[in-house]
Formats: sequence, C-alpha cells, structure tokens
Amino acid sequence: MPVSAKYAFIESEEGNYPVASMCGWAGVSRSGYYDWKNRPQSATAARREILTAELKFAFEHSDGTYGYRRVHAQLARWGTVVDPETVRSIMRELDLRACQPRPFRPVTTIAGDVGMLADLVRGEFSTDRPGTRLVGDITDIRTGEGWLYLATVLDCFSKKVIGYAKAEHMRTELVVDALQMAADNVEFIPGVTIFHSDRGTQYLSEEFATTAKRLNVLRSVGRTGICFDNAWAESFNGTLKNERVHRTQYPTRGHARTDITRYIELRYNQIRLHSSLGYRTPNEVESEWLERNRAA
Repeated sequence: MPVSAKYAFIESEEGNYPVASMCGWAGVSRSGYYDWKNRPQSATAARREILTAELKFAFEHSDGTYGYRRVHAQLARWGTVVDPETVRSIMRELDLRACQPRPFRPVTTIAGDVGMLADLVRGEFSTDRPGTRLVGDITDIRTGEGWLYLATVLDCFSKKVIGYAKAEHMRTELVVDALQMAADNVEFIPGVTIFHSDRGTQYLSEEFATTAKRLNVLRSVGRTGICFDNAWAESFNGTLKNERVHRTQYPTRGHARTDITRYIELRYNQIRLHSSLGYRTPNEVESEWLERNRAA
C-alpha cells in the first residue's frame, strides 16, 4: 500500500485510535504523517477531490443506475470537463457500480390469429419525426396484493414512453387505454403512423383493431419465430425492471402504480440519458424536433 494511502487511512481514523498506535501498525513515522497532513493540498489533489464529489452526486442523481459512460455524459452536461477513463478510475476507487440487469427471460405471449396483418416495420424502427413508428408491449409487476400489469407505447423517434396503462388484468382494454394515451400526447399521421407489437391476443383483438382505425394507426405485428422482433418495447421493460422494480418492494398495487408512473414521467422520459440518443433524454429529443419544426 502506498505511504500516502496509509496516511489517508490514519487521518480517517483519528479520534477512534491513537495516532501513535496507528502509525506503528502502519509502519510509518508520526513526524512523516504530520508533515503529510499539514502539507498544502496540490492543485491536482484539489481538482480530484472536487471531481470525486461531483461524480458521486451524478451517480446518486441517477439512483445508482449509471455506469461510467453515462456518469461522464452527465458531468459533461453540467460543464465538467474530464476524461472518461478518469471517471472510470474514480468510480472503481469508490466502488460505485451501476445496478446490473438480471438474465433476460422471455415472457410467454398468448398468440392470436394475425389474419391479414403484416410486419410493416421489417426490423427498421428508426424514423425522422415523432408519432410515426410506435412499439408496445405488456409486462407484469409483482406486488403484495398480486400482479399489476403495465402496457406501454414508445415512440421510436425519441424512445419516449408516450402512452401507458396499468391494471389488475391483461384484457384488451389495457392496451387500448395505453394507445389512446399515446394519441392524446403525440400527433398521429393518417396512413403513416405504425404501431408494432408482438402477436399477443390483446393486440390482435377486434376491439384493439377498432381503436387503431379510429386513431388512424396502421397495425404491424412481429414475424413468427423472431423472438427479439419487438426488442425496442422489451428493452424498456428490461430497463424498468432493472432500474426500479427489482430494487423495490411494493406492498400494494397502489404503491406500484404511483412508483412506476413517477419512474416513467420523472426519470425515464425527463432525466435518464440514452446512449442511442447521444446521451440526451427522450423529452429533450422530442422538444428539440418540435422547436425546429415550429421555426420552419
């Protein structure tokens, strides 16, 4: 262990043990320790101390979900210029580790009859404006009162969750409510807006088809045998579970409803930086597009 590290440890324990004893245990002299302690702090050390405090705040601000790349991006947004490897080094020293996702476990989908529906997306989810390509899925959340089911609609342009609904059941009205909320939040374009989902019975029902037609949405379904065809929607579910649900216990469905709404609106859409968006948030990407096109 470097002598400076021994001195730092002794300083942290002052008041708990006699300095003379600690110096003896560490194999350093008392005079050397006091010389180190009373020496003016170097500019480099002062800079690293400030950086360490900012880095810890950025990590805590992310609720412990950011790795060093996102922490670096967050610091840059706050005007702190630092090398990514320095961020990585300090996070290792502080043992700051982002929460890790659990192994992916596909959720069984009760498949319905697709009829004449086709895959209109064909794996191309990128788009150049909001409200044109949407994806949706259903996931389950365990609570002390039983399961709570969440249906979401994401806008592929910004990765924003633009519609969601929560219920104690998985009936079609769950996904209908989520799509209706999306339509209330984002302008759909007749003949252009596509909603893509897996082959779950809810998305293939007559009720959902009627709602999609009323909202001027073209329906698209994933292909048979391609388990990751709806990966964009499943990715959000994985993020939600990893960053929030698996780190929380919900005694009631009411607790889960409130907490998940808060996560979607106040963290995922508003604060969370997305690497695929150039370390911007979904709300920023959407707002920037709207501002540019208002000006045009």
